[in-house]
Amino acid sequence: MADLKIGVIGFGARSSLASHAHHPGEGSRVTVVADPSQRGRDLARERFGADVATVGSVDELLAGHEVDAVMILAPDFAHAGIALQTLDAGIPTFCEKPMAISVEDADAMLALAKEKRARLYIGHNMRHMPMVRQMKAIVDSGRIGRVRAIWCRHFVGTGGDFYFKDWHAEREKAMSLLLQKGAHDIDVIHWLAGGYTRRVSGIGDLAVYGDITDRRDNSDRGMWDWFDADIWPPTAQKELNPVVDVEDISMLQMTLDNGVLASYQQCHFTPDYWRNYTVIGDAGRIENMGDGSGDQIHIWTSRRSGPGRPSAVEVIARAEGGHGGADPSLVAEFLRFAREGGRTDVSVVAAREAVATGVRGAESIRSGGVPLEVPAVPDEVREYFDAGQA
Repeated sequence: MADLKIGVIGFGARSSLASHAHHPGEGSRVTVVADPSQRGRDLARERFGADVATVGSVDELLAGHEVDAVMILAPDFAHAGIALQTLDAGIPTFCEKPMAISVEDADAMLALAKEKRARLYIGHNMRHMPMVRQMKAIVDSGRIGRVRAIWCRHFVGTGGDFYFKDWHAEREKAMSLLLQKGAHDIDVIHWLAGGYTRRVSGIGDLAVYGDITDRRDNSDRGMWDWFDADIWPPTAQKELNPVVDVEDISMLQMTLDNGVLASYQQCHFTPDYWRNYTVIGDAGRIENMGDGSGDQIHIWTSRRSGPGRPSAVEVIARAEGGHGGADPSLVAEFLRFAREGGRTDVSVVAAREAVATGVRGAESIRSGGVPLEVPAVPDEVREYFDAGQA
């Protein structure tokens, strides 16, 4: 079996994903990397060797290099524009999440992929995290009955370093951290609930980082150049992005199309960094105590259980690779999909629904918490993608 030739577009913070696609002689290899920065191109050659071609733009990649699939790992605001180019060329496309920062752009990607019959895949790696997959298996087993409510608390202990010192801090480039961070959790909520949000309302604020006046243009550096876990409290952060206008704390209330009620809370100035999901059914509930390998999922199915006394405990499985082993599994699924097509655990429709919920949620926050309707994907589009883009 000949190696799939992979083109990578954008070689920054998520470039490690491309390494999982580079297995020369074993089915796939990265043959060309497009990045506008010399730093990104140099890193690509350092990681993949002198044989990898490097170019400065998507146009150069498409005009001068034949590839079997592409991986878009560029910043969020560039996702849709690049994907529309690669899909128009008929190339199987991996697009890092969120798929876009507007509902209109996400819908345009769906429409073009369907029109061109070009395979589209979104990098929602949390669907491959052992913690999420085990919670999904428990829900699907019926042990807690029919799901009625889901709560998610997301403590982002690295918020100041990861999201407020570069473009993530700007509404114009990120729209909201309900997309960059929240798209993960909204997608997981939808997956566990078996439905999509149709109405959302929210509250939020720029409570901490907006008051920090020490600012710097960090475009000459990468995130690991400034990251420092010893900085505490968050008000001690320095060299934030010149523009900081996204919320650093957000809370959403969601009504799903199947009647499930859900809430999502995200805070970027906590000392700890993890996600806590609670899934409540009409015959029990589950909750993860930690989200990494070796942590636990607690299961309550008896009124005799209580705090610290779950009816059963399931240990989260160990796996190798980034995000609890999710990243290599994610890329492996994409490579299989690029070659063969067919259904995948990652859902393009669900990726769009996560964007739509995050966008409308941010708009609600900025409109005083007014409830907003989340537009659904047209039936014929949803059926095409849910059937595996055949």
